Amino acid sequence: LSELEALMERMKRLQEDKEDEEASQEEMATRFEKEKKESLLVISGAFCCFIPAFDDEIVSTDVSRYVEDPGFGYKDFARRGEDHLPTFRAQDYTWENHGFSLVNRLYSDIGHLLDEKFRMVYNLTYNTMATHEDVDTTTLRRALFNYVHCMYGIRYDDYDYGEVNQLLERSLKVYIKTVTCYPERTTKRMYDSYWRQFKHSEKVHVNLLLMEARMQAELLYALRAITRHLT
Repeated sequence: LSELEALMERMKRLQEDKEDEEASQEEMATRFEKEKKESLLVISGAFCCFIPAFDDEIVSTDVSRYVEDPGFGYKDFARRGEDHLPTFRAQDYTWENHGFSLVNRLYSDIGHLLDEKFRMVYNLTYNTMATHEDVDTTTLRRALFNYVHCMYGIRYDDYDYGEVNQLLERSLKVYIKTVTCYPERTTKRMYDSYWRQFKHSEKVHVNLLLMEARMQAELLYALRAITRHLT
């Protein structure tokens, strides 16, 4: 099977398995913890663990001229090797029920604009996958969005993180972490190397999903901290 056909087959199998039997809450919690720990081990910047030739493809872009604090940058939310990594349970503080109303109080109408932006990017679809039409891509879009939140320690109790491992191959996870956490390390070759049969518009949509997922994750942490301060 081609990469595309294999991905579509996995999506179909996931849907069938979900209809036959749903995982228990304990199983889903275990799968999340496993995915969260593995995300800390994902190396960003290149697929060096899989394609050594990519090592010399890394472009050391000088972004210091645009940054006032040279030490500013992404840091993993927990140290590698820790047994108990912190988890942000989305059910305890959601964008829809908590963040949206708070940010509107702080800055009139900005919540509506942000919410519209999140929904538009998340729901955007032409129901296609490369040359295939009438495809429901919901499962794939949800896996991409939730994997970014997983990297930030955010867990959705009603989501089975086993889907992430089945739909997102290791090299794609490297690309996701690079774009989301270290965008200056992203190269065109990295972009070209995954989902080769997909259209550029579909791959650009992936990038939009990643950026909006990251922004929402950052907002959830910030707004939760503000809520705790106010109360």
